[in-house]
Amino acid sequence: MIGVAIGILVGLLALSLPVAAALMGLGLSLDVLYSFLPLRRVLGDSAWGVSTDVVLFSIPLFVMLGEVMLRSGIAERMYDAMARWLGWLPGGLMHANIGTCTLFAAISGSSVATAATIGTVAVGQIKVQGYNERLFLGTIAAGGTLGILIPPSIPMIIYAALTDTSIPQIYLAGILPGAILAVLFMATVVIACVVRPAWGGQKRRVTWGERIAALPDLVPPLLLFGSVIGSIYAGLATATESAALGVLVAFVLAWWRDALSWAMLRAVFEGTMRTTAMIMLILIAAYFLNFIIGSIGLGRMVTEVIGNLGLTPTQTIIAIVIFYFVLGMFMETLSMMVATVPLVMPVVLSLGLDPVWFGVMMMLLLETALITPPVGFNLFVVQGVRERGPVKDVILGSAPFVGTLLVMIALLIAFPQIALTLPQALR
Repeated sequence: MIGVAIGILVGLLALSLPVAAALMGLGLSLDVLYSFLPLRRVLGDSAWGVSTDVVLFSIPLFVMLGEVMLRSGIAERMYDAMARWLGWLPGGLMHANIGTCTLFAAISGSSVATAATIGTVAVGQIKVQGYNERLFLGTIAAGGTLGILIPPSIPMIIYAALTDTSIPQIYLAGILPGAILAVLFMATVVIACVVRPAWGGQKRRVTWGERIAALPDLVPPLLLFGSVIGSIYAGLATATESAALGVLVAFVLAWWRDALSWAMLRAVFEGTMRTTAMIMLILIAAYFLNFIIGSIGLGRMVTEVIGNLGLTPTQTIIAIVIFYFVLGMFMETLSMMVATVPLVMPVVLSLGLDPVWFGVMMMLLLETALITPPVGFNLFVVQGVRERGPVKDVILGSAPFVGTLLVMIALLIAFPQIALTLPQALR
């Protein structure tokens, strides 16, 4: 049964079907092949349940928040401020790339939006300042992945919904690993530029007065992060209500920057509807597939097969990491998560592992997939912003950061408290 399910899924994806159609096709196929009842009759009820879930309503709100920040020009001011504060390090503006991605990740919830926004602002500096183009592009692609690890994160919301995990808990769990990973990315740049000083470009001279004058441009992301995350942990709002509050604050900031216009609003609403429709269709198919998998006993079968291998818990986690690393080379990250979490989660729970911890591990695995060829989505986003040269440059520039992500995954396996300290402290 397991081999048949994997074969059907791979075959449907190989036909270049949309991810939602492939997941739905797999669910219907398993229903026909292995169920003695017509489980497909629950599809309507399943779709309605997903569409009316108040927790999932936060998804379009966070998408809209990122769109407002993207269209309002606030990101460009953030980038200039980070460049003034971090430009003195070996690697110069490459640290500004990572630093700005970290701040934008704390308000956007999307890796693609983070990479596209910072890439648009930063790419023009490569030739002007004489940076190594490949490494510079790699910092944007890798920094953009932080968008799904640092809260608020849309994939975290979806993971929480799929596994019945607390959103506030998994949000807290992502903060410290996100900060550590950003530092590790910057350390990677420092090492590269110490070994090859020419890669670091020209140093930008900035006075302390200029740095202090740029501080107000760092206030908007801090206000948004405080209003969204702070309202949750102060007990003032649920995850969905905090998302609505974040959208309100984002519009106020855009108005304050004189960025509001009918054209800007139209772009925001169109972008929000397009992205939300894609995500929700995938979720409807994923929920239906989850129901089928549970009903025919496929999840229990996977747990038994892995259990019979005689692996220790650590060896099992390493096997899961290898599985996702290979799968992430060929599958889009959101679809990879919703298609595999129902299969993997019973194994994780049988090992006695915390689902909050595994949620952070899942985000790191998705981040790795985003910059791993041939399907790494952030690679193509950055190449699209660049608009010239071969995508090979982005792939090679991102390679050191794939190694950095693997180091972070190893740290999380060795020291689970990196993710669990904050959730346990505030329970």
